[in-house]
Amino acid sequence: MRTVKGVVTLALLGAGLAFGAGKQPTEFKAPRQMSDEELAQAKARSRGNDMHAFDEKMQEPPKDPPYMLIGLCLIALLVATPFAARAYQRTTREISGADSAYASDSPGQD
Repeated sequence: MRTVKGVVTLALLGAGLAFGAGKQPTEFKAPRQMSDEELAQAKARSRGNDMHAFDEKMQEPPKDPPYMLIGLCLIALLVATPFAARAYQRTTREISGADSAYASDSPGQD
């Protein structure tokens, strides 16, 4: 109940602040347009940063494969395989045994 009151209070407070801001959403002041000189200077500054040439010079050395991770995963797989096989065999044996046990108890054979 306390949480609901808090949410309602915050919603009303937010609505009141938005309403009381005084600016209408239709009021729009266009940003100042850059002159041709300022635009040319900005283009010259942006052309001066040639990062593509830097990227071509720098190359990352090739990384080694994660041999430790691969080895640990293989060890975990080898350790878990016998347990999984044993559980599968037991489950299969139980299911097949359950089917034959219920087959003899069918109601029509009394």
